[in-house]
Amino acid sequence: MHADADPSPGAAAFVGGNRVQLLQGGDELFPAMLRAIDGAHRGIWLATYIFHDDEAGRAIAEALGNAARRGVAVQVLVDGFGSRLALARLRRGLAVEGLSFDVFRPLERWSAWLQPAQLRRLHHKLCVVDDEVAFVGGINILDDRNDLIHGRSDQPRLDFAVALRGPVVAQVRQLAQALGTRVRLGHEWRSEVGALARSPRPVADTLQLLRELRTAAAPAAPAPDALQPVQVAFVVRDNLKRRRAIERSYIEAVRRARHSVDIACPYFYPRRAFRRSLQAAAQRGVQVRLLMQGKVDYRLAALAARVLYDELLARGVRIYEYTPAFLHAKVAVVDGRWATVGSSNIDPLSLLLNLEANAVVQDAAFAQLLRERFDAAVAVSQEVRAPPLREGWRRWLSNRFVAWCAHLYLRVAGITGRY
Repeated sequence: MHADADPSPGAAAFVGGNRVQLLQGGDELFPAMLRAIDGAHRGIWLATYIFHDDEAGRAIAEALGNAARRGVAVQVLVDGFGSRLALARLRRGLAVEGLSFDVFRPLERWSAWLQPAQLRRLHHKLCVVDDEVAFVGGINILDDRNDLIHGRSDQPRLDFAVALRGPVVAQVRQLAQALGTRVRLGHEWRSEVGALARSPRPVADTLQLLRELRTAAAPAAPAPDALQPVQVAFVVRDNLKRRRAIERSYIEAVRRARHSVDIACPYFYPRRAFRRSLQAAAQRGVQVRLLMQGKVDYRLAALAARVLYDELLARGVRIYEYTPAFLHAKVAVVDGRWATVGSSNIDPLSLLLNLEANAVVQDAAFAQLLRERFDAAVAVSQEVRAPPLREGWRRWLSNRFVAWCAHLYLRVAGITGRY
């Protein structure tokens, strides 16, 4: 893709005065979410890719239903593909007065599978309670030891989220609320905008939607004296004005790195500009470490990452494969100061198609804690010393195959240009 083809801003807008708590896996996230939901008084907004009907999902669903019964306004939004296996039970279990349950681009009719727009999914994992606390990260409403493809495992997935308190919470709530408004007005953005020309009420509703989507997670720059620790930016990737916001946030942090860059990501197939930023950092003496999947869930995704190993290793990037369990974390730490936790992978789906959200934190204490968790994962991983595909023709063929698949997928979804 051409970098200059996207007008979306790349700079993260930081706001200070926040508190941030790192949460590892559902074992830490779900109890914190349940405490917040059980204590809610006014409103709850939840948006997630997967909301499954297992023990973890049923506990969250029950808490949401109880909150609605005691008068709390509850809005739940799930992705039609990610949550498709549990939709019928979710609809029954969440059929509570005062609880709004919506599905982003549902796939319940066979014709829906033929629409290219269905490739663009809601990949957020967000929950906001009473404008007091927001949970942002990569953890779905799904038991850590339950994989929807491979079944049960002894070890939990490696994954992270953050609990946010402070001014940044309002930005997360704005986004979650705007997503619900978008779905209720219609699943297709073109039809929503087309409603402007039809009747006064749709005009008012669509204008309100436009205002919400433009302002969600895009606050005015704070005054300098407001930028007190902990500084947090809520960075969103959408298909409107912030199409490359998360990617640019990563690239800018890597380009400024002086000492270390640590990235954990299960699905890694960045475009050339991203790869060059990592390679340039390594060649100027920055320690660059990538933590990838060692226990593979999707073979094509693993192949996509591995065809890049030769290029990255040759320029000083160190690569580790995490083998104790499935890796689902999408986190990074740069120079022990800049850190991000979110839903976005570093691949074409997350960087160019899906709706994604990351929390970016500028705080030494938080970055140190996340790096300690990263180091612990690296300690039980296997370092890749040589690319798995040594023969030139095999490497070339695999690279061409992955590039063709990525290109075809993006073209079907309506994205043109080179990746």
